[in-house]
Amino acid sequence: MPLITTRHKTFELQEGETLLEGLERTGHEVEYQCRSGYCGSCRVKLLSGKVSYQEFPLAFIGPNEILPCCCTVIEPIEIDSAMRMTEPDLFDVDLFDEPIENG
Repeated sequence: MPLITTRHKTFELQEGETLLEGLERTGHEVEYQCRSGYCGSCRVKLLSGKVSYQEFPLAFIGPNEILPCCCTVIEPIEIDSAMRMTEPDLFDVDLFDEPIENG
């Protein structure tokens, strides 16, 4: 399976998995909408390696850009993609755990 390297992680795609699905599975932040190469919102920068397309996407892609929703990774690649930011859950903390001081 193709080896994918991002800013923070290296992983392999699973059988039948798109690059977009692999990025989501491994916790990367990737925008998407159509998942078919039409909108271009999943566009990422290809730093090294090669991909191909079964059908050329309708969305514009510039030099060294790929659409992870519809490309096929044909050799190990490196892309500019970061991990998803996690926000703290405000409801994890019980606001009433602290004893109230009388004074």
